[in-house]
Amino acid sequence: MKKLITIAVTLTAMLLAMPGTSLASPQQDLKNFRQYFEKRFPDTPFKDFANGALAKGIGTPDMISQWQDMMQFPPFDFALAKGKKLFNTPFPNGKTYASCFKNGGIDIRQYYPYIDNKTGQVHTLESDINACRVKNGLKPLGWKKGDIADISAYMASTSDGQPLQVKTPTTPAELAAYQHGKAFFYAKRGQLNMACADCHMVHAGQWIRAEILSPAIGQPTGFPTYRAKWGALGTLQRRFAGCNNNIRAKPFKAQSTQYKDLEYFLTYMSNGEPVNAPAYRK
Repeated sequence: MKKLITIAVTLTAMLLAMPGTSLASPQQDLKNFRQYFEKRFPDTPFKDFANGALAKGIGTPDMISQWQDMMQFPPFDFALAKGKKLFNTPFPNGKTYASCFKNGGIDIRQYYPYIDNKTGQVHTLESDINACRVKNGLKPLGWKKGDIADISAYMASTSDGQPLQVKTPTTPAELAAYQHGKAFFYAKRGQLNMACADCHMVHAGQWIRAEILSPAIGQPTGFPTYRAKWGALGTLQRRFAGCNNNIRAKPFKAQSTQYKDLEYFLTYMSNGEPVNAPAYRK
């Protein structure tokens, strides 16, 4: 019991020390979060944070120039075309993915994730894609890569340039998921005893080996993302698992409550940033 109390006190003290306190409203957290990064990177236009470590004022001119050249012929074009084909291919019952989504699944990425207040569960775009498959008599796809990443990337591409518009948490279910995701973001874990905030707030913009750590704001906008390390598209929760591995923490399963709530919090903290998926990252 004493150990649990110590952990709780330590976590509370850490949260209170961060830009958004555990007692602040989501609106105040969002304001504090933006101000933190705007002050930290005064030369970076707000919408450029969607480019991560390749944003103006964060990445080096050479890095940004090489990335811009690569995007003339993006390495994810074939995956994007495959995702479009899969999205429009009828299920055995004749329906398509479009039948499961508002606006036929087009130009909706900016509203994800959202909370189902009846169940209290966070819905990500990938979870709704698999729910659509099950509803139409098919087995769910793997969560991290492959067809689900390709379909999700195509759907996200139809929202290109649209600002993220995750609904401000107000209901008990929304606030519970938000606070859980927030606590996860700031909590230390793993053998290296690090939090998401350590890399992507405290040390954002700094070099780690041959890479620059990206700011947390704007991170979800480019997912699914094509990473050179993967050689393919991968979902945001695949990246969460990779981050946990990097700090020697046991990853949670993709679409676990922990990762869904983290995605919800992190995306809300990026409200206003433009969707630019699929993106390219090293």
